[in-house]
Amino acid sequence: MDKKSKEKDKKQILLRLSPSLWNELAAWAEDDFRSINGQIEYLLTECVKKRKGTDKDRKGEEDLME
Repeated sequence: MDKKSKEKDKKQILLRLSPSLWNELAAWAEDDFRSINGQIEYLLTECVKKRKGTDKDRKGEEDLME
């Protein structure tokens, strides 16, 4: 699958943010040379990766306790 096909497969959502959160994200995105949309996608991706890693750690701890 080429890059253009992947871009078309992305889901679109409406996201309501407070003005203060928007401003924080905009400043952060600018620091990282990303668009605000790109910054939000990056942050969500990182959170999902972290959660998956945390879930694996928890499962390992549960196995040790048994």
